[in-house]
Amino acid sequence: MRSDIETYRRQSFGAELAAEPPFGLLIIDFVNGFADPEVFGGGNIADAISNTVPLLKYAREKRWPVAHTRIVFADDDADQNIFTLKVPGMLALKEADASSALVPALTPREGELVVRKTVPSAFFGTSLAAWLTHRGVKTLLIAGAVTSGCVRASVVDAMQHGFRPFVLADCVGDRALGPHEANLFDMAQKYATVLTRDEALKKLEEV
Repeated sequence: MRSDIETYRRQSFGAELAAEPPFGLLIIDFVNGFADPEVFGGGNIADAISNTVPLLKYAREKRWPVAHTRIVFADDDADQNIFTLKVPGMLALKEADASSALVPALTPREGELVVRKTVPSAFFGTSLAAWLTHRGVKTLLIAGAVTSGCVRASVVDAMQHGFRPFVLADCVGDRALGPHEANLFDMAQKYATVLTRDEALKKLEEV
């Protein structure tokens, strides 16, 4: 692994993104189904949710724009797609289904955006980019599940839309730790700054 890291450095990957205000917070798919190991959860997702609770409190105190996402399919499955061919169980996530509801500890407040999506990225086919741009966001802190799926897809799209993604390593989780760690490494090399919650907030306070 050491030689792999040296290869990345030699090829100029892994440059750190500077934190530039204004800041925003995106919380991806922290819903009951992903909190439950018997549905779509497991791994370190529960810990990531717990670590995100004080992060959300901080963001609200700072009056940052906050957006949450949910995966929600039509009751009649009219919007089923390639994602559901790969993961058919996702079709169970309906508007009124408890598994699709955001976990109570992270219940949105008035003025916070809730994005409903049917694919991994929070940006694809949604109004999220326009909503963040309208509020002037330049650096986007990202928490959520799962690291190797919807988080990664959203981080790549955030970067492509011109936002500076800051992935909070202890506020994102995956049902398996191998994909979690590999994707944190890869995002840090190509798309985002990856820090723990406390490291990131300290850096932002210094700006």
